[in-house]
Amino acid sequence: MAGLKEIRTRIVSVKSTRQITAAMKMVAAAKLRKAQNRIIQLRPYVSKLEEVLACLTCQLEVNVENQYTEEREIKRVLLVVITSNRGLCGAFNANVARQAVSLAYETYGDLFQDSNLHFMTIGKKGSELLKSKKIPIVDTNHEIFDNLTFEHVVPIADQLIQQYLEGEYDRIEFVYNHFKNAAVHLLTQEQFLPIRLETKEDMVSQNFDYIFEPDHTSLMESLMPRWLRIHLYKAILDSFVAEQGARMTAMHMATDNATELLRELTLHYNKARQAAITKEILEIVGGAEALRG
Repeated sequence: MAGLKEIRTRIVSVKSTRQITAAMKMVAAAKLRKAQNRIIQLRPYVSKLEEVLACLTCQLEVNVENQYTEEREIKRVLLVVITSNRGLCGAFNANVARQAVSLAYETYGDLFQDSNLHFMTIGKKGSELLKSKKIPIVDTNHEIFDNLTFEHVVPIADQLIQQYLEGEYDRIEFVYNHFKNAAVHLLTQEQFLPIRLETKEDMVSQNFDYIFEPDHTSLMESLMPRWLRIHLYKAILDSFVAEQGARMTAMHMATDNATELLRELTLHYNKARQAAITKEILEIVGGAEALRG
């Protein structure tokens, strides 16, 4: 059994660690509350905009493909890997990196071998994890989390749109964690470009109360860049909210583990202290018996 001094040192260390994890849990909970309100308020707008675009697509007399929806031969692909700048959030970042590596070796294996699969990272941890797997990164955007607003996301979205329209990439996909609730985040892979609108069959027969001006095609060309910017902003914000939930959960578990460890260490300390006192008493009694004899 460890000595009393060693156990006391460990108890002080665990108490200090528990204070840190408890404080980090509170900070993550506060950030989660604010960010969660933002994503909840954004989702209805995104849903309605997607509905309008889908309605426009359904009401076109012919299946017109524009530059944002045209399917090309896949020669070069860009994967945008969205993680966090900081750790201490469980397997949050590792899962995203693992999915990106899986896509590189399994889904896009031939393109990856020919250096036609490129990676952009949003978040420092994604860069670190991919570099550890010897995967080259063509671009990084880590500062976005310092001030995560729609205005700061627009330049990144416009860069991706321009690269696609100029033919630098034939497909752009996102890999990130989708926020469901504080304890659950879903690993998500989404296609950014070309745009795939989920148009239901019964949407054609529905009587939407929309008046489109000037014409459907012009509106599609105008709304699609807006939709793409919102899509990227939603993905990054989703990942940020999921990060806070993952960190809050991880720090909650760490605090509980520290409390349990403190209980065990205190029990060991009391046992060791009791054994030391008993030993001293026995020594005193033995010494007294020796003097008496």
